[in-house]
Amino acid sequence: MILYPAIDILEGKAVRLARGDFEARTEYDADPLEAARRWVQAGARVLHVVDLDGARSGSPVNLDQVERIAREVEVPVQLGGGLRSVGAVRDAVSAGVTRVVLGTAAYTDVDFLDDVIAEHGDRVVVSVDTRDGRLASAGWLEQTEIPAEEVFERLGRRGVRSFVYSNIDRDGMLSGPDLDEVRRVAAAVRGRFLYSGGVSSTTDLAALAGLRQVNLAGVIVGKALYEGRLTIAEGQTALDSSARGGRDELRKGTNAL
Repeated sequence: MILYPAIDILEGKAVRLARGDFEARTEYDADPLEAARRWVQAGARVLHVVDLDGARSGSPVNLDQVERIAREVEVPVQLGGGLRSVGAVRDAVSAGVTRVVLGTAAYTDVDFLDDVIAEHGDRVVVSVDTRDGRLASAGWLEQTEIPAEEVFERLGRRGVRSFVYSNIDRDGMLSGPDLDEVRRVAAAVRGRFLYSGGVSSTTDLAALAGLRQVNLAGVIVGKALYEGRLTIAEGQTALDSSARGGRDELRKGTNAL
């Protein structure tokens, strides 16, 4: 499992929202590149970048910032926010991102999703953002009654194999993950997924890794890093140690047989 530091860009700055509320923001870096450099220097293996202006407006707004980040750091960058057309996805790839994270358009435009998967294949990730277990869209501004499990099933039939699952109710609240929810998501996903929402400590990360869900590939962490509740190294160690512990237990059980 890999720790993904989050860099959310709003009005050109690195911020964090509380529960997806654009009015409840905290600014951490006037220049998002500084956040990117800090996380990479601290040991980050990959960066998760979200163009919040793009998510809200429906098309990318901060690609210049994203291009600066991708050019300056030597780790993969994945980008979400406002990628709702084939052209926008191509522009993101041209800006240097390794993976594109689709949201609203993946559910509402079947042809778009098919075209992007055909062109970019494994570089395509779909974000399933929920409140109370149900899909939220349009930059988290619109709420649906569609259960997350149904969304995963639909997208799986379309050929999607990589997901981000975000619990908006917990996002930016440092309230810890809902482990039962993560188990349900793991059971529904046919592929791999990243979890995001509420991580506040290395204890939370160890608990997620301790679920031993083979398709849970990583955890996105934002506010806890910005506020110094854990470091990149501490977070990755928590994920590695818990995962290693699970493998050791499995080997012991196998040997006993």
